[in-house]
Amino acid sequence: MKVIKRDGRAVEYDNEKICIAIEKANKEVTENKRATKKEIKQITEYIETLDKKRILVEDIQDIIEQKLMELGKYELAKKYIVYRYTRALVRKQNTTDESILGLIKDMNNVLDSGNNSPVVASVQRDLIAGEVSKDLTKRILLPEKINKAHEEGILHFHDTEYFLQPIINSCLVNIEDMLDNGTIINNNKLEQPQSFQMACVIITQIIMEIANSQYGKQYINVKYLGKYLRKSYEKIKLELSELKESKLIEQIAQTILKKELSEGIKTIQYRINSLISTYGKTPVVTLILELDSEDEYYQENIMIITEILNQRLEILKTINEKNQKLPELICKFENANTDMLLNLFELAQSCNCIISSENAPEYKYEGHFNQGVVSINLPQIALEIKENEDEFWNLLDDRLEICYEALMCRHYALLGTITDVSPIHWQNGAISRLQSGEKIDKLLKDGYSCLSLGYVGLGETIKLLSSKFGLSEDVKEKYYNRILKYLEVKVQTWKKMTGIKFIVENITKTDANFRLYKIDKNKYGKSVDILDNNFYS
Repeated sequence: MKVIKRDGRAVEYDNEKICIAIEKANKEVTENKRATKKEIKQITEYIETLDKKRILVEDIQDIIEQKLMELGKYELAKKYIVYRYTRALVRKQNTTDESILGLIKDMNNVLDSGNNSPVVASVQRDLIAGEVSKDLTKRILLPEKINKAHEEGILHFHDTEYFLQPIINSCLVNIEDMLDNGTIINNNKLEQPQSFQMACVIITQIIMEIANSQYGKQYINVKYLGKYLRKSYEKIKLELSELKESKLIEQIAQTILKKELSEGIKTIQYRINSLISTYGKTPVVTLILELDSEDEYYQENIMIITEILNQRLEILKTINEKNQKLPELICKFENANTDMLLNLFELAQSCNCIISSENAPEYKYEGHFNQGVVSINLPQIALEIKENEDEFWNLLDDRLEICYEALMCRHYALLGTITDVSPIHWQNGAISRLQSGEKIDKLLKDGYSCLSLGYVGLGETIKLLSSKFGLSEDVKEKYYNRILKYLEVKVQTWKKMTGIKFIVENITKTDANFRLYKIDKNKYGKSVDILDNNFYS
């Protein structure tokens, strides 16, 4: 039997530890009120007869208290409760010591030369702060019910290393506002740029500043650069106006413009990769390449997107993409109904771009942001049920309610935050233009921001259900769609209840996918062996 400690570690059950704990309480009462060795043995034997593969340490302690009361050892039970409480206080005083000291020791023994290396002091600082945040989140900030659900793998409460601070997950930067109306970085006012090249430089400065005050991804829509490419073109033509031949002016202007376009895009693509935030990491950025035929700067944006894709294609020929922090590219194109758009579509495919509006952030406004993510472990529900398929939906509903409570913890943590926490977000245009000292509360509702219900392992869930109930291919497909629809309906219900926007998000390649699989593997053993991976997809 495995005992799950408060820090999530699984250790072998040892009845001697129970005996020692009760004997310590025995010493605090008179002899006639003590538990005998036989009675202590009865308690340990009862725990062992439960025949559980895993049990929480808190559950063991609850059983001990219950059994002492049943034996009429009321004073002893009281002493044991005091002993248990005292031990809890000691843990609360020193709970981070071991993890932080161990972290420092491990970090200093790593020989990674990358810019995210844990040897680097700024990275160490962030990791140490993360351990403190995780500890306080577990002990104080989150309800015990949510902590227990996280530790048992019912859900994954993402990014606990940042939960201590009132900062957001991700945002669609209102780059149009910041470029057109200027912004402030490090107390320096940046006015509207007068050229494409300068606009690209300012964007990289904005990305750097935003990365220092949030923990997730930032999305930049490059369609707002079209205006500045035209500014450069008009400026170049004005400077060439002394030339008499209009054809020569146009030819030279286009040559100069193409060079500026190339240099500006290089500034974005290469500089992002070389930026290091205050926590020692490269900012996580997604560039949205959007084409709208109604846009005044449609032709300029075609030039910009083509240049981005051509440069990305050249980069991919010379480097290993896995070792580079290249910005992710999401293409939002119209139907490829012209040769030009068809060529652009094929170029985007060659660059491994995401070509689907469905994968773009579900953002209503420029400046829309994500308050946080909590993911439900779908395969565990399939592993838990035994009798019939209806059991699956009942358990799914129960666990979604826990996820809802956890998501609301995310929301409550941001309520009352004042804009001075991150001026670049709240005062200087990335999200809003609120005043100093103003609270951000009005931006947490009415669709301006969202909370994400993540789901993990949908494919594995269908496979597990099929192994239990022998589902046909048609039924599998129906289950797949029915589960997704169920999640969508549930978040819409939450939205009506709260006025907060909730979205459903597919979680892949995160700590959650590996952690939840590992928990289930330890708990359910061979039942998980039918799955192919060592993580949930």
